[in-house]
Amino acid sequence: MPERTTVVLPGPLKQRAVNRAREQGISFGEFVRRAVENMLTAPPRGRGRKKTGDPFWDNLKVYDGGPSDLAARHDDYLYGGKL
Repeated sequence: MPERTTVVLPGPLKQRAVNRAREQGISFGEFVRRAVENMLTAPPRGRGRKKTGDPFWDNLKVYDGGPSDLAARHDDYLYGGKL
């Protein structure tokens, strides 16, 4: 049997979720249920890895092309000239 649960969300986050639910033609409650289910069935990301702040190790970064001098200046682009 379903259980009623109260969740407190920041206003902007709730509005984004409500908008997405409307786009998908589902209720806000169904959207939240699906989101929770997706998070619980997806494999954990980044468990056991120390967060270094180094973009090289950030598994959320995706290569989508880049500047033409990337090979020559890769340290500048990765570390923002902090080396």
